[in-house]
Amino acid sequence: MTSCGKADNDIIPDVYVDFTIDLTDPEFVSLSVIGISDTIDALTNNWGYRSAGYDGNGIIIYSGPDEYFAYDRTCPHDFTVNNLSIKVKIDLTVAECPQCGTKYALSVYGTPISGVGKYPLKNYKTSFDGDRYVRVWNN
Repeated sequence: MTSCGKADNDIIPDVYVDFTIDLTDPEFVSLSVIGISDTIDALTNNWGYRSAGYDGNGIIIYSGPDEYFAYDRTCPHDFTVNNLSIKVKIDLTVAECPQCGTKYALSVYGTPISGVGKYPLKNYKTSFDGDRYVRVWNN
């Protein structure tokens, strides 16, 4: 299964992203549960820049009912308005920017659900083999 997100999601500049999560790895086993999110960064499994996201803020992985979603942790509102790279905080199904207060729904492509933000979180492509591997990448 593949998730690509929305086409108008290019507020945050592109960076190289390409890694595969093994859901049997104790670090990621919680992602087997629907509605759980976790964060990945350059230090995760020594993946380095491939999993760092924009400005090293990291990547959010969210497990939906039929697919996995991956988002950059950089707030698109603060990036566009103030040219700031602010790392959003995660609370299972919602990401919140500590600077502008915008809340983003992780279950619907990182869409803003409250606050001043108008753009969704940057989406990365995902594919799930139906068993244990989730690949996250961009072009």
